[in-house]
Amino acid sequence: MSRSVLLLRAVNVSGRNRVPMAELREALATDGVVEDVSTYIASGNIICAHPDDPVAACDRVRKLIAAEFGVDTPVILRRHQALADTLAAHPFADPVEKLLHAMFLEGPPADGAIDTLRERLVPGEEIVLVGDDLWINYGEGGVHSTKLTTAVLDRALGVAGTARNLRTVRKLAELTA
Repeated sequence: MSRSVLLLRAVNVSGRNRVPMAELREALATDGVVEDVSTYIASGNIICAHPDDPVAACDRVRKLIAAEFGVDTPVILRRHQALADTLAAHPFADPVEKLLHAMFLEGPPADGAIDTLRERLVPGEEIVLVGDDLWINYGEGGVHSTKLTTAVLDRALGVAGTARNLRTVRKLAELTA
C-alpha cells in the first residue's frame, strides 16, 4: 500500500488556527475522504493511504477543516517516494536540523521567484529549489531573524507552501514508508 502525508499550513501555531489532531483524525475517519489515518505532532501532518484522487482529497480535507474547525489552510500532499527523493536531494552539507527546512509547494513557483527571494536573504541564509520543494537553510539566525516571511514567500512564489524542518521531513518519510 502506498502511503502519503497531507501537510497542513500554519495550524496550531502560537495559539492560532487551532486544529486538534485527535478531533481531526475522528472527522477524517467519519468523512472517509482518506483511509488509514494517523497524525504526527500537532503541526498538521496527516499520514494516510495514498488517495485515488490526490487533488480531490486535498480539496475535501481543506473543506472539512474549514467546516469543522473554522480554519482555511492549504493541504499539500506528498507521497512517500517524493519525501524520500526530497531528502536525497537536499543540497546542504552538514546542516543544523532545526535550521534547515523543506518548504513543500502546491506546484511550480512563479518565474523569477527564486531570484526575488535571494534578494531578501540575510547573511548566512541559503535557498535552493529542488522540483516543487524549496530548501531554506536559515543559518545561525534561525527563522526568527529571516526576512522570508510567509507574505514574502507567498508573493514571490505565487503558490502556497508549508515548511517542515529536516528532522520532521525524515520522520514523515519514515512514517509513510
